[in-house]
Amino acid sequence: MKFSEFKYERIDFEDIRREYPALLRKLEECDDPVSFRKIFDDINKYRAHIYTMHTLASVRHTIDTSDKFYDEENEYWDDTSPLIQEYETQFFRICIDCPFRDRLEIPETFFMLGENSLKAFSPKIIEDLQEENRLTTEYGKLKASAKIEFKGEIYNLASIGPLLNDSDRQTRKEAAQAVTKFYEDNEEKFDEIYDKLVKVRDRMAKKLGYRTFTELGYIRMNRFDYDEEMVANYRKQVREDIVPIVSKIHKAQARRIGLDKLEYYDMGYEFRSGNPKPIGEEKVLVDAALKMYTEMSPETGEYFKMMAENELFDLTTKPNKEMGGYCTEILDYKVPFIFSNFNGDEGDVNVLTHEAGHGLQCYLSLKEISIPDIAFPTLETCEIHSMSMEFFAFPWLDLFFGKDTAKYKLLQLSGTLKFLPYGCLVDHFQHEVYNHPEMTPEERKQCWRALEKQYNPDTDYRDFPLLERGGFFYRQGHIFQSPFYYIDYTLAQVCALQFYKRMLDEDPKAFEDYLKICRIGGQYSFLKVVEMAGLTSPFRDGCLKGVAATMDKELDRMNELSYD
Repeated sequence: MKFSEFKYERIDFEDIRREYPALLRKLEECDDPVSFRKIFDDINKYRAHIYTMHTLASVRHTIDTSDKFYDEENEYWDDTSPLIQEYETQFFRICIDCPFRDRLEIPETFFMLGENSLKAFSPKIIEDLQEENRLTTEYGKLKASAKIEFKGEIYNLASIGPLLNDSDRQTRKEAAQAVTKFYEDNEEKFDEIYDKLVKVRDRMAKKLGYRTFTELGYIRMNRFDYDEEMVANYRKQVREDIVPIVSKIHKAQARRIGLDKLEYYDMGYEFRSGNPKPIGEEKVLVDAALKMYTEMSPETGEYFKMMAENELFDLTTKPNKEMGGYCTEILDYKVPFIFSNFNGDEGDVNVLTHEAGHGLQCYLSLKEISIPDIAFPTLETCEIHSMSMEFFAFPWLDLFFGKDTAKYKLLQLSGTLKFLPYGCLVDHFQHEVYNHPEMTPEERKQCWRALEKQYNPDTDYRDFPLLERGGFFYRQGHIFQSPFYYIDYTLAQVCALQFYKRMLDEDPKAFEDYLKICRIGGQYSFLKVVEMAGLTSPFRDGCLKGVAATMDKELDRMNELSYD
């Protein structure tokens, strides 16, 4: 069945308020594991249907934010989902308190997730959760509303992307200034939205008895086996072991494009002959991805053929489409859906590796796991699947880039390493913000810029006063919409780089281990999954130093090639 044929019907909250408690009462009254497990499974089917309708409304809203029907449905779910969370909390409490839970054959991570759900919710924060939802939706709409005038044309934030990496330096500069002007024109609005988000999140944390939202944020992110101190030590290692390599990467980039020093608007321009461009638009790239996944393994071929036949993509940028990209799951149909904004640059291919990696894990785990909460791992583990696929795709990249394949491989590896400090910057900034919620918008911008100089010391914002004042963070949607998520990408990238090293070493078990951790979904914690994949924990002292040394040599090899 094609995605366009998936039927959406609003589930009225009055029906939920009647049906969900009735199911919970039946579960609580069970006195044996067999009947408990049967009702437990029935409740999970009911929950999956609720999630499916919510997801369909959300996806169709992001595809066209001007669609009045789905805009209203999205607002309905923004208000309703916190109300449903109260029943979810009751469900988890009944399961956790079950006297025979050890006989239910339910993975322990389900109960760990349940315990965090209880810690992160109370009916007294429902109105705050509704406000948080409204504010994050407002942020998404604000970015989607961008109409950027440039040389007689109108662009949105995605479609102007190729001009930011144009071979003409003046065009790059002026395009970057046009984008920045959108953020300058809306500076007060971005500050207002974020200030309200910080305050509502801090208020929720205080109501739940936490000192700061940072504590609550870690619980909401389900960090089972690492804490704030371990993350701080990891960021320290990134500053010590990765930032110097990134500076070396920037110097090599400047030499390639004939500059003494990179300005801000040069950072995305890598080759004098132009950045690598995909060989075609959406249909060509999807066909290439189908060939790649078919040759990669039987499992990946079956998965991607299903995606293509059922049109489980919305890939090309268009007016009123929300920015960014994601992969989500549609539980009733046991399939993933991939959303993106193709604009003709190399990022289009990243979607067909990164987001498709998420989709593969979703497809494989939903075959075996019926409990929604553990069909998918916690987010840092999810990103291992996506980021590792970016490297497992290397042998097939000529299908997407032709003569530009070597360029793209260099960009992929150097970009992965460049991202590590930026991801840590985003994380460090959020710790400062939520540990000091009293900061003013100006103080937050000053904080961002001060940290930026530690993690990205080569950044020069001459001619970009908003960015020099610390306004770059407006662009990072995760800061507004998914607090404390971003460090997960960096942890996963360290794992993906270890998979890449195993590829370089021609380890025959590398892809087998990758598929294994896709199939298991969320049945294990992050560090346990890392161990099961045959990888080293990113938190272990020395892990980053070893990864950095290997990738530095690989970059030296790549930089010896001619790209012009």
